[in-house]
Amino acid sequence: MCKNVYLRIMIKCYFQPLLSFSRSYTLSLITHTNTHSWKNVWMGPSYSADGLWTLLSVTIVTCFHSLSFFLSFFLSVFPIRSAKRRKMADKILPQRIRELVPESQAYMDLLAFERKLDQTIMRKRVDIQETLKRPMKPGKQKRKFSSFFKSLVIELDKDLYGPDNHLVEWHRTATTQETDGFQVKRPGDVNVRCTLLLMLDYQPPQFKLDPRLARLLGIHTQTRSCIIQALWQYVKTNKLQDSHEKEYINCDKYFQQIFDCPRLKFCEIPQRLTNLLLPPDPIVINHVISVDPNDQKKTACYDIDVEVDDPLKSQMNGFLLSTANHQEIASLDNKIHETIESINQLKIQRDFMLSFSRDPKGYIQDWICSQNRDLKLMTDTVGNPEEERRAEFYNQPWSQEAVSRYFYCKIQQRRQELEQALAMRTT
Repeated sequence: MCKNVYLRIMIKCYFQPLLSFSRSYTLSLITHTNTHSWKNVWMGPSYSADGLWTLLSVTIVTCFHSLSFFLSFFLSVFPIRSAKRRKMADKILPQRIRELVPESQAYMDLLAFERKLDQTIMRKRVDIQETLKRPMKPGKQKRKFSSFFKSLVIELDKDLYGPDNHLVEWHRTATTQETDGFQVKRPGDVNVRCTLLLMLDYQPPQFKLDPRLARLLGIHTQTRSCIIQALWQYVKTNKLQDSHEKEYINCDKYFQQIFDCPRLKFCEIPQRLTNLLLPPDPIVINHVISVDPNDQKKTACYDIDVEVDDPLKSQMNGFLLSTANHQEIASLDNKIHETIESINQLKIQRDFMLSFSRDPKGYIQDWICSQNRDLKLMTDTVGNPEEERRAEFYNQPWSQEAVSRYFYCKIQQRRQELEQALAMRTT
């Protein structure tokens, strides 16, 4: 008595994460199984600075009375909102401070790491932007089994079923109704060897490269645009573009073997590729249909990588538009800039105090000369250096009046600040 044996091919789908922001869709062929299972993999992170800067104000008032002098040193630090964007260079500690404080090298190491991290994030953002530029095809995430294939051929034992009944073929047409599986029935009472030929339906179409071109580019099967992009990358890497006529490519020995010419235009490559691109190889599965009731191996699974639309495009788009951490990063950047500027100002104060302690008289004289030159440049006035270098010049009545006016202005300024502070508290 003959038994009816059949081969049922179904599908199990799951996502397999890769080492990039793309996703690979894995298709499992299963015999005697109706299981459908899904597993989603979620992905998960930018940078601006604007803030405060400090202004160092140094004022010196000198009054010479015979053998004594009066020095008033005012140092104030005012937080002022910066009118321009911070730069990365503003975070770098000067070399003299690093020599003074060797422990600051740890901060410089962190700064270098931050720069690398920013570059990595920016590169990933560009990759995501390029990925999102690709048009999304409409359709459900859970696609039917037949939607992944252009054609399917099942070849049974020709000796058992004859030349007219050993092949089962399915080819996609414009009116094809998608299905979750294929079922083939044939009578038989012995084990049957069968071969499955599956031709994937690539969207956009992919092509198998000529063996010589495949070895050169390291690509076996890919879309036409990706192949042309890989060729251009090879041209740039090996500097094959003509230095005078940019539209021409000077072929190296490998290009000459493939394109059979010493020189060609880059615009000719798509046409010349036509003879070098072949249909992709079908997926071949050899399977044995067993009729032995004691054989426990009734199910066989095969994994096939296929391309589908990335369901995480919305999450990637949200990542690009996300500004959740921008304010926190900007606040931390402001603190870093303020700290660096404070360190620089403290370094200036330290240098001043050291110079003053080593030679008080000489330093004050040099400083007064420097301030005098700066004052003349700012007020565009011409003085008499010979008079100004003598002490009698500062013992004249106008110097006393100038000192009194200066202190009066400072007192008035402080009074206004206090009145404004009290007014803000009362309101």
